[in-house]
Amino acid sequence: MPCYALGDSEPDIHPDAYVHPDAVVIGNVTIGAESSVWPTAVLRGDDGRIVVGARSSIQDGSIIHCTATQPTIIGDEVTVGHNVHIEGATIGDRALISSGSVVLNDSRVGEGAIVAAGAVVSPGAEVTARRMALGIPARVREGYEVPEGAFAYAVTSYVQRGKRFRSELRRLDD
Repeated sequence: MPCYALGDSEPDIHPDAYVHPDAVVIGNVTIGAESSVWPTAVLRGDDGRIVVGARSSIQDGSIIHCTATQPTIIGDEVTVGHNVHIEGATIGDRALISSGSVVLNDSRVGEGAIVAAGAVVSPGAEVTARRMALGIPARVREGYEVPEGAFAYAVTSYVQRGKRFRSELRRLDD
């Protein structure tokens, strides 16, 4: 995997995490135990810091970035879908950031919340705990509460998938 220091900032990847060889991790990035980072994902901690908690997955093609004043904090057991962009935001534990969505600077997604596929969470916006945000700009769906443990299967699936890839993935064109 391309893993780069930037000046004095070096990634801190837990030994039980899985980072695919085609993902890129740069600078001030921390990746927690049993988390996974998948092909073509980029985590670039150049101006500030990025923290990915334990048992979280950053799926294929996602871009995780930060600013000098707005770190990106992704909690424990978070599922970040394919082709997501998170920039200087805070994502609470057990949230789901669905495929193709964008979560922008200084926004917050609460514990157990969903950002629906293709939604854009505007700068400074908040998706409160166990709520769903849809659309562009994202709006919270009134009257809907995400069931407790709704994403437990996805979390477990990606933890197991990371373990499998760590032990079984082999390149055939070398």
